[in-house]
Amino acid sequence: MSLLRPRDVLDHVHDITPEFLAGRGLRGLLLDLDNTLIPYGSYEERADVMGWAAELRRAGIRLYLLSNATGQRARFWVEKLGFEGVGMAGKPNPRAFRRALEHLGLPARQVGMVGDQLFTDVLGGNLAGMHTILVRPLAVNALPHTRVARRLERAVLKRYGHEWRP
Repeated sequence: MSLLRPRDVLDHVHDITPEFLAGRGLRGLLLDLDNTLIPYGSYEERADVMGWAAELRRAGIRLYLLSNATGQRARFWVEKLGFEGVGMAGKPNPRAFRRALEHLGLPARQVGMVGDQLFTDVLGGNLAGMHTILVRPLAVNALPHTRVARRLERAVLKRYGHEWRP
């Protein structure tokens, strides 16, 4: 399997349900923040995302935020979302994923990494031996280097049979 190939490709985190996770043997999720859960740069509360996370937690799914956003931004959202996590994680460095797995207390094979980027979320999750889930980015208002990466991501995804357009 290619390190850039996600195991699942979904339109939105809402497509990840307790049943979806159970069918894959997953008991925990590492979640990216920007453009996965919340539009990049937004501080606007998202009741839909908070309700989704609460539903997963009620079903016994362990959640952890693993973000490259600033520590301050990650702390803001960790408090709002009601589960632990870190910013400035250094994805795709496998060390960040191992620390998050230790926090969850689960083996990599039982944890999914959910994110919107191949070169950070999917690559890091695959290097750590996790089940990777790529979701469509919520917004296109990303940083300049992310816009360049998006072009490369589209080429890689096309190779795997996925046609995503911004």
